[in-house]
Amino acid sequence: MLLSVFLGQGTQIFIMTFITLFLACLGFLSPANRGALMTCAVVLWVLLGTPAGYVSARLYKTFGGEKWKTNVLLTALLCPGIVFADFFLMNLILWVEGSSAAIPFGTLVAILAMWFGISVPLTFIGAYFGFKKPAIEQPVRTNQIPRQIPEQSFFTKPIPGIVMGGILPFGCIFIQLFFILNSIWSHQMYYMFGFLFLVFIILLITCSEATILLCYFHLCAEVPECFAWILLTLIMDPNTASFVSFIKDYHWWWRSFLTSGFTAVYLFIYAVHYFFSKLQIIGAASTILYFGYTMIMVLIFFLFTGKDFT
Repeated sequence: MLLSVFLGQGTQIFIMTFITLFLACLGFLSPANRGALMTCAVVLWVLLGTPAGYVSARLYKTFGGEKWKTNVLLTALLCPGIVFADFFLMNLILWVEGSSAAIPFGTLVAILAMWFGISVPLTFIGAYFGFKKPAIEQPVRTNQIPRQIPEQSFFTKPIPGIVMGGILPFGCIFIQLFFILNSIWSHQMYYMFGFLFLVFIILLITCSEATILLCYFHLCAEVPECFAWILLTLIMDPNTASFVSFIKDYHWWWRSFLTSGFTAVYLFIYAVHYFFSKLQIIGAASTILYFGYTMIMVLIFFLFTGKDFT
């Protein structure tokens, strides 16, 4: 259930980010107007509820789930609810401090109206078409009886693989991340949207390839025969049925999601480093605001990068 919801929300965020950066590259979103980028992202997110509901429902049906109402509600409300609750708390602190950066109450009501009036119905429409579609067929026949998962070596255990999986994707973005954080917290203009779009594509490819490679190594480590025999089997059997019959660890779904999703943890660590090394923020309220908005960014980035394993 939760994996399907995360994948649906990740798809929504991916399409939203792609279109926003593409429009920024074409010059439709002026860097001088700081609110244009955020407004475009929010409007696109509201209008892209249909792909989120479709992907979540289709995968949930593939997993054999039957609680389709719960699946749709969680897809429409879980992650956006967490983001809105965090955002409302940060805005409440700004209200208490009397800051001019606080968003008016009417704007929050408008965001809620767009969320429940547009995004949620579109999510239900997408879920309807997703459940109407047949479940995704597996490329090979799977055994209905769970096998005993063999003992894993240190490097093939989930946690070391997940930790290693996020290093390479983070290496693609950490330079651009510095300029983005400067733009947000140091009031500097960001003009390199073309280069940012290129980094976005590289990040997408790197997350996918790193996840596939680590998952492949993990599954190959369980085959008792030598690697040359595996290659011979793959060549002789195009359907790879004889190869797949040796694979016993069927708990690879969440591992694949978290391998690329762990990049968000490195993002959070870098944000902490940036806070202590580059910023001179004093006061509890300002510190809470920084880490509150950072957690929103980390959650969105986690859903986006974790989705790439599909």
